[in-house]
Amino acid sequence: MEMRRCLACGQLFRPRGQNPQQHYCSDPACQRERRRRWQREKLRSDPDYQDNQARAQQLWRASHPEYWREYRRRHPEYTERNRSAQRQRNRRGRAPEPRARPIAKRDASGAISQVPSGTYLLRRMDPSGIAKRDAWTVEIAVLSAA
Repeated sequence: MEMRRCLACGQLFRPRGQNPQQHYCSDPACQRERRRRWQREKLRSDPDYQDNQARAQQLWRASHPEYWREYRRRHPEYTERNRSAQRQRNRRGRAPEPRARPIAKRDASGAISQVPSGTYLLRRMDPSGIAKRDAWTVEIAVLSAA
């Protein structure tokens, strides 16, 4: 069987007989890259897979509500690096053109065309376009459909 060049590392390898279409060598890093590329393509092209992944992440976040708070507590260098990068992004967004999209934290949502009746959380945004954590629970009732 002929030698092939690995799509991840570029090294020559001999495909396994069980998989003559093999494009990645057996190095663990190359196999991780293969899986990463497969998942990126699947998320881009398959709405069912995308929906399933979103629901799985939502369930995981619901069952691990303190994960990120605890991670930031244990990794202060990550927290500071992230805050510094956010400050830079904020500065870039202010000058000289207005920011195309404001930055939202946590549960802030985008504009919707029609607001249905229901209970909502309202969050105040500071002038830089960053949603703050203090929120009000409000009930919105549609009185007439125009």
